Amino acid sequence: MGEQPVESKPGIPPTDQLNGPPGPPSAPPSRPAQPKSYPKPPMVHTLSDSSMEDDIDMLDDADEDKDIYRTKTFLYVADLARKDHRHLSQKYNLYSWNLLTISVFYALPVIQLVITYQKMLNTTGNEDICYYNFFCAQPAGDLTAFNNVYSNIGYIMLGVLILILVYRRDYTHQKKVDAGDRYAIDYGIPKHFGLFYAIGIALVMEGVMSGCYHVCPNYSNFQFDTSFMYIIGGLGMLKLYQTRHPDINANAYAAYASLAIVIFVAVIGVVFGTPYFWAIFSIVYVLAILALTAQVYYMGRWRLDMGIFHRMYLLIRTDCLQCSKPMYWDRFVLLLVGNIINWSLALFGAVAQPDDFASFMLAIFIINFLLYFVFYIVMKLRSGERILWVTVGLIIITLFCWTLALSFFFKGVTTWEKTPAQSRLDNKACVLMGFYDDHDIWHFTSAISMFCSFLVLLMLDDDLDYTPREKIPVF
Repeated sequence: MGEQPVESKPGIPPTDQLNGPPGPPSAPPSRPAQPKSYPKPPMVHTLSDSSMEDDIDMLDDADEDKDIYRTKTFLYVADLARKDHRHLSQKYNLYSWNLLTISVFYALPVIQLVITYQKMLNTTGNEDICYYNFFCAQPAGDLTAFNNVYSNIGYIMLGVLILILVYRRDYTHQKKVDAGDRYAIDYGIPKHFGLFYAIGIALVMEGVMSGCYHVCPNYSNFQFDTSFMYIIGGLGMLKLYQTRHPDINANAYAAYASLAIVIFVAVIGVVFGTPYFWAIFSIVYVLAILALTAQVYYMGRWRLDMGIFHRMYLLIRTDCLQCSKPMYWDRFVLLLVGNIINWSLALFGAVAQPDDFASFMLAIFIINFLLYFVFYIVMKLRSGERILWVTVGLIIITLFCWTLALSFFFKGVTTWEKTPAQSRLDNKACVLMGFYDDHDIWHFTSAISMFCSFLVLLMLDDDLDYTPREKIPVF
């Protein structure tokens, strides 16, 4: 059989037509030239490589997590002033608004009570109800001792003056902030005036409540004269602490709840001042100081729960016994001295059991405030900061006024711890203008002393107004 011709498909030419006619045999193809090879460089990874960025921890949380940056050995105000300024101002303004509410509810029944006492004395003629200085009691209208009531006018007037001065500073600072002044926004101590407003209100109310007490001073209404003194002392310490710790200061609710407990304990101590009470009070006092010590030492990063005392034991063992030096030296020294003083006060109370428990509690507040104030001044100078000459002059005037005021305070002219007959033995004649006695002068001088003290607080850090917060140390 012969070969069958290859059929081509329609539209496609046969293969021999595609290849063309056969030509002469060609030379074998030459191999293409190979490029010159070089040694391969080692692989280098850069930080821009996305895979490497996932593997490297840049420690950004060290500047963002408060549980980390607040435990640095050296803190600056910028570390504790990160919260929104407007939010913090609203938080601290609650101090003044809450105090106004407390004052109204506290003062109205007090006024009603002391007016009732005065009417009872005028109706019955029983002068043993109220403990007056009868050698210098100046009657006016229904009041038996108008001079003792009127002498409290200094607290009210100077309290109003504090409110005016604070408002002026607040208004000036807010205008600078609204104008975009960078020194007002990012330099100096953060300006929060809520606590200063509360201090001014407390000083006004101290004048009102002390005046109410002196309408008819006796065993039943002693707390009217001291309640706002506790509040003033507590607010002063809080303001001094807030100065360089604006983000971690106590809120108004916790602060006033704590002061309410203090006033309640003061009432219990006067009414039931038994040895059992003093023993319990001293133990609770020491435990409260230890808990507060832990809170201050660790800048608020300390949980208040049932395990706090075990953690305090570990703190003492590690920071005090095993380490060559504490982690936070300045705070350690302050808290060590504070604990020694407060433990001594607790021991003195348990052993001596003074009759005037209200004054003992007030002394605790005053001593701790003075301790913290002296520490603040020393640390300020130690950090290379300075105190303006105006503030130095105010400090000298304040010390003089307090010395003068306390000298009149300890010249007691009455005492409700004794019987009315025994109290009259302490009565003394008028010493000023034939109208005021020693206790009235205490009212005048102590009002001036407190006014100057709060002016010092208001002006103490004016030298830092043009210092970056990153360079202002925390102590």
